Amino acid sequence: MLIRIKTIPSSNKEYVLEKSENSFEISIKEDPIGGKATKRVVEILAERFEINQKQIRIIKGGKARNKIFEIPNH
Repeated sequence: MLIRIKTIPSSNKEYVLEKSENSFEISIKEDPIGGKATKRVVEILAERFEINQKQIRIIKGGKARNKIFEIPNH
C-alpha cells in the first residue's frame, strides 16, 4: 500500500492528521537535517500500522516535505 505524507518538521508538538485512508499530515519536532525528520516519520508510521520499521520503504520525496511511503498491506 502506498501512503502519502506531508511532513511538518521543526514543530513545537507532534501530531498525526489522517486526511484520507492513504494520506496523512505528520508534524514532528525533529529538524530535517541528516534525515532525522524522515526517520521519525518512519517510527510514527511503524507504530500506527503496527509493523517493523524495516518493512517501510520510502518511494519518493526523501528530502522533500511531501513523501510517498510503501508499507505492507494489512
